[in-house]
Amino acid sequence: MSELLKNSIRFVVFLFVQVYVLNNVPPLHQFVVPYLYFLYILWLPFNMNRFAILVVGFIFGLSLDAYTKTPGLHAAACVLIAYLRPFMVNLLMAKDTSEFNYVSPSAKSMGWAPYATYVFVLTLFHNFYLLFLEWLQFGNFLYFIGKVSATTAVSFLMIMIVEMLFPRKQRFRTNTA
Repeated sequence: MSELLKNSIRFVVFLFVQVYVLNNVPPLHQFVVPYLYFLYILWLPFNMNRFAILVVGFIFGLSLDAYTKTPGLHAAACVLIAYLRPFMVNLLMAKDTSEFNYVSPSAKSMGWAPYATYVFVLTLFHNFYLLFLEWLQFGNFLYFIGKVSATTAVSFLMIMIVEMLFPRKQRFRTNTA
């Protein structure tokens, strides 16, 4: 299956799961909304250039905003993590190009500790920025910090569970360039 088709299917699946499943979890919805959708951006291939990642992040966030009727909140958070993603990958991946031979980020390609750091930091940035934009309407700072902490913890836990339950087949990059 081509990368474009695989990423298109992921696009639809992550939107569907976020909109129709995770946004409708009643007991958690008062304080914590588990966000899993931005994992799509974290799983994009290494070889995508920064501009393409930003455009994909914007379109993905705007698509979610269209379903949830939030005016650009998810688009802004997705563009932020799409912007930060290449910096995190460069920071956490091996500098030697002979060790950098997988197509996309995963626990297998990066190792569990760097991958968990990658996911946690970008999850924290995503949730902080998204909830900060939402919080500007309300005002209680301790509530904001608690909501960011709880949402980040639940989202990080869900991402790690998804990574363990649905391991992705990783392809090696070839030297055909």
